[in-house]
Amino acid sequence: MTDGPLDFGDPADLDRLRRDFRAWLAEHPLPERDPDEPVPVFLHRWHRLLHSGGWVGLDVPEEYGGRGLTALHQVAISDELGTRGVPGVPRIGYLAHALLEFGSEEQRRRLLPRMLRGDDVWCQGFSEPGAGSDLAGMSTYAHRDGGHYTVNGQKLWTSYAQYSDLCLLLARTDRTAADPHAAISAFVLPLDRPGVTVRPLRAANGDDEFCELFLDDVRLRESERVGAEGDGWPLAMTTVSYERNALDTGHLSKYGLLIERLRRVAHERRETLADGLLSEVGRCVVDYEVLVAHARRRTAERLAGRAAGPESSVDKLLMTRAEQRLYETALKVFPEELYGEGGEIFGDYLYSRAASVYGGTSQIQRNIIAKRLLRLPADRRA
Repeated sequence: MTDGPLDFGDPADLDRLRRDFRAWLAEHPLPERDPDEPVPVFLHRWHRLLHSGGWVGLDVPEEYGGRGLTALHQVAISDELGTRGVPGVPRIGYLAHALLEFGSEEQRRRLLPRMLRGDDVWCQGFSEPGAGSDLAGMSTYAHRDGGHYTVNGQKLWTSYAQYSDLCLLLARTDRTAADPHAAISAFVLPLDRPGVTVRPLRAANGDDEFCELFLDDVRLRESERVGAEGDGWPLAMTTVSYERNALDTGHLSKYGLLIERLRRVAHERRETLADGLLSEVGRCVVDYEVLVAHARRRTAERLAGRAAGPESSVDKLLMTRAEQRLYETALKVFPEELYGEGGEIFGDYLYSRAASVYGGTSQIQRNIIAKRLLRLPADRRA
């Protein structure tokens, strides 16, 4: 098993940071959640508590409300939270880095400190009913009229928009461009703007995490555009590169806990486990180790200043494979998790089924890898 500190030039103060954070967590445990309290409200309280200790935005420059450290410092905090099985650092890092790279100086100074403190709650307006995994096919259109844009369209699967103040919105600004990727722009959309309608979608399990977002003649100022016209696609790639790195999200440490449990139980029950189950556990371990190595490489590339690109599609496929196989195997090893109130693995298994859909389907990720990384021709007839 891979363990110990990451092995690509760790800052000398990384161990001290981990120790300081563990001491802080001992004095500031995860707050209790009232059963009637909506999950995003609870997570927002956790966000503010983490920020009060200085644990949000570690890799954001100090002038924008962060601590001016490195991506590895923020990864270490996510890892510490993951190993404790508690919610990770608020998943705003990907939005913060999109603003850092593409936002104006005025936008960075105005928006980032409020985002990091939790003064403004953000969501993403990327997917659409007809363009979920393939963003280049979006139809939401921002028509420019002097110093303003008028936006019409619909977004879908916008997580917790009903609890959000601002939305990082993607919209098409050119309907005639030969390259559809070059026709997408990004905007900061206040969700209380006239013409915006947020409609939560109630899932079969009762959750209302996902929302529809309707935009009817919504007026946005030119100053609310992030970057230049056409910067929406590279901004989206920057965003998803942080969403898809299992080190950034703390998923690796969460997976690692279950991997260790599987290894231990598989060893103890090796004489009684069903045929082939030991091999399945072994495949889970291999998937995990591959994901660890890949996530480390991606983090090292970021530390070296390499820009995000279509390589994040590889990240998404590896994490999907590791997560789905891990929870499917865990249910076979721990069938008792299917019953009663302790079925945490069963809940994770059900959620893992969506991993090959949300954030871009596996089929679309393979197409992106084929076209943009391998440069394969579009038509390969047998």
